Amino acid sequence: MSDNHDESHEAHTGPIKTPKQLLVAVFFSFVVPVFIIIGLVAYVTRHNLPEAGAQSTPAEVAERIHPVAAVEVRDANRELKTGEQVYKAQCSTCHAIGAAGSPKFEDAKAWAPRIAKGYDALLNSALHGKGAMGAQGGGDFDDVEVGRGVVYMANAAGAKFAIPQPAAAAAK
Repeated sequence: MSDNHDESHEAHTGPIKTPKQLLVAVFFSFVVPVFIIIGLVAYVTRHNLPEAGAQSTPAEVAERIHPVAAVEVRDANRELKTGEQVYKAQCSTCHAIGAAGSPKFEDAKAWAPRIAKGYDALLNSALHGKGAMGAQGGGDFDDVEVGRGVVYMANAAGAKFAIPQPAAAAAK
């Protein structure tokens, strides 16, 4: 009966029979994959590293570490820009020469169909962008200032729009 017990015991044992075999199995099962992963990570990320001996300028370093977002605090009581100031600062870049199909400043024929749609349609296009023009023409102005720029350009082409005022001034 003891012979059967030894045979059944041998049938249930695994391939690891000695402590040395156990250490080798643990090493190859856990340590080697960790080193393979480290090697793969180093291989994949090596293109992000600067070349050996390369020196970064302060401008390049600043570009790499610049913040993703910023908070700008503006004075709510600052004086708003006039339509002419907004036009000269932002709109004239394209509207002075008619770039990307934009109507040229004071070109009544080009502005006529746009003026016919009304001030609200023009303001909406200026605030949200239209065609090649980005939102606010790519500028950073208050909505009232953008409206003043729209009125300035449209009135120069023959419209008779009133100059927009801030909400607080309009309520007085």
